[in-house]
Amino acid sequence: MIDVEKIKAIANEMLADTQLFLIDVTCNLQNEIEVVIDSDTSVDIDDCVDLSNAIEAQMNRDEEDFQLTVISAGVGYPLRVYRQYCKLLGSPVDVVLMNGTKIRATLKEATEDTITLSYTEKVAVEGKKRKVEQEVVKVYPLSEVKSTREYLDFK
Repeated sequence: MIDVEKIKAIANEMLADTQLFLIDVTCNLQNEIEVVIDSDTSVDIDDCVDLSNAIEAQMNRDEEDFQLTVISAGVGYPLRVYRQYCKLLGSPVDVVLMNGTKIRATLKEATEDTITLSYTEKVAVEGKKRKVEQEVVKVYPLSEVKSTREYLDFK
């Protein structure tokens, strides 16, 4: 069986002291390995090729055959690590909470454990018949967040 932790160690060693960072490594029963990376700026195809070659050089195909794919976390890919959240500070994001609530907001702040979102919400105001839109800034623990994705407006 393919050792995912070994692949993570190889990738992290290769990406150290670069703007690139590891997001995830998965391996299924057919030994199809997928390595997902991201960057503080952008991921070039050559970055993926270099990492793929570095991982393959340290693996033995004679012991176990495998298929290796190295990809970058694209625009629609959910945020998984703190560094991705930092990259999107001030940007619009779509957040789905564990309870199913969907929020489109601006990512104001991020820590290892929480995110701070700013969005408009209709709230009841005393003395008015209709709800009024009001700016809300709320902190959510990441344990309550199911997924966060960058929002792109194509208008």
